[in-house]
Amino acid sequence: MNHAAHPVFADLPETVFESMSRLARQYGAINLGQGFPDGQGPDDVRAAAARALEGVSNQYPPMMGLPSLRTAIAAHYRHHQGLDLDPEREVMVTSGATEALAGALMALVRPGDEVVLFEPMYDAYLPLVRRAGGVPRFVTLRPPHFRIEEAALAEVFSERTRIVLLNNPLNPSATVFAREDLALLSHFCRRFDAVAICDEVWEHVVFDGRTHVPLLGLPEMRERTVKIGSAGKIFSLTGWKVGFVMASEPLMRILSRAHQFLTFTTPPNLQEAVAYGLSKDDAYFTGMRAELGRSRDRLTAGLSGLGFRVLPSAGTYFLTVDIAGSGLDDTAFCERIVREHGVAAIPVSAFYERGAVTNLVRFCFAKTDATLDAAVARLGDVFHQR
Repeated sequence: MNHAAHPVFADLPETVFESMSRLARQYGAINLGQGFPDGQGPDDVRAAAARALEGVSNQYPPMMGLPSLRTAIAAHYRHHQGLDLDPEREVMVTSGATEALAGALMALVRPGDEVVLFEPMYDAYLPLVRRAGGVPRFVTLRPPHFRIEEAALAEVFSERTRIVLLNNPLNPSATVFAREDLALLSHFCRRFDAVAICDEVWEHVVFDGRTHVPLLGLPEMRERTVKIGSAGKIFSLTGWKVGFVMASEPLMRILSRAHQFLTFTTPPNLQEAVAYGLSKDDAYFTGMRAELGRSRDRLTAGLSGLGFRVLPSAGTYFLTVDIAGSGLDDTAFCERIVREHGVAAIPVSAFYERGAVTNLVRFCFAKTDATLDAAVARLGDVFHQR
């Protein structure tokens, strides 16, 4: 045993994403488990990155991010979400949203502080909270609607609550929280003097005419909210790892110190390209949503036709399906379909720490029509073959 290892990471098992992707490779499966899209992303944004690689300095850019990108971020959120941000003092660029989350937790959580987490939750949250010395308190959201309820908040909030970590839209349930849910949460944050860290990487990937509501924009939340966004999700360029952090100047001063000693900076050509992309007209964003919405509907129709009960997907790249009629729990079901049918999915119980739901499975629909149709064809007799 390596006694020098920190137990938070030394004791972590292999994640379900690693194990399912490994099984997908082993069995030649269609991978609808991991959340990345087919394709290379927008041609013009990639071309902007290529031009910048030759025309922009490749040495260290400013620690807070290129001024051109910070200005573009502020303008983007003013236009799309009505936020008034100072690009010099309230906007920072990070090497992906996960770095932004890690830095925010390191900067704001003191040992023993309680951190409210909503499950199902992205798998990085809990180890990062524990490594920062935080004490997790869980609010378990229940299908099919995954609403935030006052009684559940009242159970976990206390004078020891320091941070609330919210993912909206929510992966894996594909929920877009209603303004009423967010107003309820903001009431508890203000009452208990808690800071909200909002992972809003899916903010542009919302469907059926929905509009993302940032917690930062709600009354009296401006000074106590950290908003995190991701170019990877906005432009389907998940490998670029360009994230954004927005917060009031007092919070940003602390957040920037953590970022300085984590990654310090992010590739300047990618920053220039993202600045270009964020300035694109509305047609790009509505077109992107429409295309992903069409893929969502295609996979929904295919899976429904096979007998799956598909839960509503209001945003993200994901569909959640109820496999209660299969006679298997979600983990066994996912292992069976990857081995026997050549399709990889993710068991939603992997996103719970305390109150696991074991009858839901997540599929990624951000794929080509041919990939989605092939996956449905492979699953054709999934409920009949044992």
